[in-house]
Amino acid sequence: MHPQRTLQARRANIVTLDVDAIVNAANSSLLGGGGVDGAIHRAAGPQLLEACRQLHGCRAGQAKITAGFRLPARYVIHTVGPVWRGGRDGEPELLRSCYIRSLDLARPHAIRSIAFPSISTGSYGYPVEAAAQVAVATVRAWLEANPADPMDPAGPTNLDVTFCCFSDNDLAVYESLLGPSAPA
Repeated sequence: MHPQRTLQARRANIVTLDVDAIVNAANSSLLGGGGVDGAIHRAAGPQLLEACRQLHGCRAGQAKITAGFRLPARYVIHTVGPVWRGGRDGEPELLRSCYIRSLDLARPHAIRSIAFPSISTGSYGYPVEAAAQVAVATVRAWLEANPADPMDPAGPTNLDVTFCCFSDNDLAVYESLLGPSAPA
């Protein structure tokens, strides 16, 4: 693990995290909803809704970015996870794409810290254990494919990643996958 990078899980309210970007597990309209999506829209204020209207929605597996407005985070990366249909309808690939597309958006915006919720595990019904396996493996693979630059410690590939968990159960699942030292 490069000393500039961390990969961790923590139980917190994602809207309170002081990171460069938080990821919103959004619906395809990007106009707010329940769960994480609704909490982010409420905390960010009405400007977020206006900014999302300009994005004209988002397909599952894709990601789009807005300012964070009233949030501590400078940016919100909106991604639409798959609805769980038993795992044989492309759900793992779509979920993997959510993480990759979100991380890819971090680079041009010089994002050095990002927090992900457990995408698709709420009303979309993706089992937490299966979703966490995809999330951790995908983020680790992305970090390996995009190595940190020791000559540019402020660079966008020197990225701290947090999996922000809603419950103690979710946290335990992520911590078991990350292991005690949580190498990136």
